[in-house]
Amino acid sequence: MSAHNRVSGAGLLIALGIIFGDIGTSPLYVLNAITSGKVITEELIIGALSLVIWTLTLQTTIKYVILTLQADNKGEGGVFSLYALVRRRRKWLVIPAMIGGAALLADGMITPPISVTSAIEGLKQVPALHDISQWTVIWIVIGILTVIFFFQQFGTAFIGRSFGPVMTVWFTMLATLGFVHLVQDLSILRAFNPYYGIKLLITYPNGFYILAGVFLCTTGAEALYSDLGHCGKWNIRYSWVMVKTCLIINYLGQGAWLLMHHNGELISPEMIEGGFNPFYGVMPKWFIYFGITIATAATIIASQALISGSFTLVSEAMRLNLAPKLKINYPTEAKGQLFVPAVNLLLYLGCIGIVLYFKKASNMEAAYGLAITITMIATSILFANYLVLRRTKPALIYLYLAVYLTIELSFFYANLEKFPHGGYVTLIVGGLLFFVMYDWFRARKIKNRYVEFVRLEHYIPKIQELSNDKTIPKYATHLVYLTSADNPKEIEHKIIYSILNRKPKRADIFWFIHVDTVDEPYTMEYTVSHIIPNDIIRVEFRLGFRVQPRIDYMFRKVVEDLVRNKEVNITSRYTSLEKANVVGDFQFVVMEKYLSQDNELPFYEKLIMKFHFWLKEISLSEERGFGLDPANVVVEKFPLIVAPVTNLRLKRIDD
Repeated sequence: MSAHNRVSGAGLLIALGIIFGDIGTSPLYVLNAITSGKVITEELIIGALSLVIWTLTLQTTIKYVILTLQADNKGEGGVFSLYALVRRRRKWLVIPAMIGGAALLADGMITPPISVTSAIEGLKQVPALHDISQWTVIWIVIGILTVIFFFQQFGTAFIGRSFGPVMTVWFTMLATLGFVHLVQDLSILRAFNPYYGIKLLITYPNGFYILAGVFLCTTGAEALYSDLGHCGKWNIRYSWVMVKTCLIINYLGQGAWLLMHHNGELISPEMIEGGFNPFYGVMPKWFIYFGITIATAATIIASQALISGSFTLVSEAMRLNLAPKLKINYPTEAKGQLFVPAVNLLLYLGCIGIVLYFKKASNMEAAYGLAITITMIATSILFANYLVLRRTKPALIYLYLAVYLTIELSFFYANLEKFPHGGYVTLIVGGLLFFVMYDWFRARKIKNRYVEFVRLEHYIPKIQELSNDKTIPKYATHLVYLTSADNPKEIEHKIIYSILNRKPKRADIFWFIHVDTVDEPYTMEYTVSHIIPNDIIRVEFRLGFRVQPRIDYMFRKVVEDLVRNKEVNITSRYTSLEKANVVGDFQFVVMEKYLSQDNELPFYEKLIMKFHFWLKEISLSEERGFGLDPANVVVEKFPLIVAPVTNLRLKRIDD
C-alpha cells in the first residue's frame, strides 16, 4: 500500500474534516425536504428512510466509496482527473467531462447557502428567538458566507487543523441524538428492508417524486471523490463506515421523532416558515444553542471544502485547455492549496444571489440536486470507460451502466419537477459554465486549422546566418519562444516569420520551449534537445494537469542545470561584457492571436470565435498564464485567418 493510501489516525481525522463535510450536513434538510407539504404517516416515514438508507448504500457506498475511488489518478480524484485517465480512449469523452465539471461548479453555488441557512434557521427553535424574522436569518447567513469567502485568500492551513475534531463532534452528536429517539421506537428499523422504499415509490400518490428529496442525502458523494487527493482512498473508506453509521442513526432518530410527535399531521408551509425541522426537533431544549453552534461550524467546514474543491476543479480545467487562464495564488506551501480570485468572486456573488433570491432553506431545496445528478451521470459514463481500459469483463461494465444509469436517470427525472421551482437556476448557471468550457475547447479546434508547422531543419542555416550577421542590431543574447509543436523537428511558421521576416531578430542563442500537459497530476519533468549546440536549443516540459506552469522560474532552473553541466554558455557575447563574464539577457516573445477580418466563417463558428476572443480579453494574458515576468516579455500580435475570403470580386478600372 502506497504512503498516500496508508491508513493513519491523521488521515482518518482529515477525511472526517474535509471529505465528508458536504454529505455529513445533509441531515439538516433531507427529511424536511421529503415531508414538506405531506401528512406524516408510517408508510411515508418508513418508506422514505428505506430509500435514504439504500441510496447511501448503492450510490455513495458501492458506486463512489468502493468502485469509483479505484479510479485514482496518482492519488487524485474528481471528474477531470477521471477524464485525464480515459481521454485518449474516445475524443467525445470531453463532453461528459465538461458537463460534469460545469454542473459540479454550479452545485457549489447552492451548497453553502442551503447548508448555512438550514443551520441558522435553527434559531427559530429557541423560545426567546422564536419570532426572529427571516431577513435577520438572511443577513446572518450573508455575513457568515462573506467571512468564509474573505478568508479563502489566506488558505486553510490554520482552519484545516480544526476541521477533523469539529466534524468528529458533529458526527458523534448526530449519532447520539438519533439513537436517543431510535430506541424509543425500534419499529423504525424496518426501514432497512428495501421493500418499504419500493412500495412507497409505487403506491404513494406521486411517490416517485419523493426521490427528489431523498437524493439530497447523497449530493456530497461527488465531492467525496473530488477530494480523494487529500487523504487517500483507504482513509476515506474506513472513515465512511463511521460516517454512514452516524448518518443513518440520525435519519432513523428523526423519523422516529416525527412518528412520535407528528403522526397524522400535515407539515404545512406555515410550520416550516415557523422553523419546523426534525433535525432540531430531536434536540432537547437545553441543547439547542450548542446544537446550532456545532451545525453552523459543520456547514462552514462543508462550504470551505467545497469552495477549495472548486478552485482545484477550475485549475484542472485550465491545464486541460477546457477553460480560460485565470490568475492563481498559492497562499501556503501545502500541496494542492491554491486560490483563484475570479472563481472566489463568482462563487461568492452566486451564493449571495441564491440566498437573496430563495430566502429560505426550504425554497433552496427546490433548486438543489438537479445539477449534481448530471455530474453523477457524467461520472458513470467516464468510469465505465475507465473499466474498459482496465480490461474489466464487458458483462460487468454493462451491469454497472444498467444499474447506475437507471438509478441516476430516475433521480434526474424526479428532480426535473424542481425545474420550475428553482431548479432552473443551477441549470442556467451550469449551462453557462459548460458553454464557456465548450467554447474554449471548440475554438482551439478551429484555430488548429490555421496553425502551420514547418520543418525546423529547413530554416536552421538561415537562423545561423542571422545570428552571425553583425549588420543587424542584436535583439537579445537569448531569444525564447513558446511553441505548440509536439514534434521537436517542427516549428510554427509564425515563429519563423517572427524571427526572419517581421523584423529580423538576431540573437546568440535561440530557445524554443514546449509545454506538454500529461495525464498524471503532479509530474514535473523536462528534456533538452541541442539542435545546434550553443545556438538553437529546445526545452520540453512535461507537467501534470495539477501543476501550475511557472515557466519563467522553471526555465531558469533548467538553464542553471545546463550551465552546471557545461552544456551551454550563457555569458553575454558583447565583447566588453564577455570579458567581465556578464550573463546575457533573456527575452521572451509571446505570439498573441487576434481574429482577422479576412475570414469567411459560418455563423456558428464566427459566434464561437468572437466569444472565445472576448474571453481571452477578460482572462489572464498568455505571458501571465505561463508565469512569465512581463519585464522580459515582448508580445507580438498576428492575425488568425481560419477561413480566408475566397471570392473577392475586385476589378481594376482605368481612369
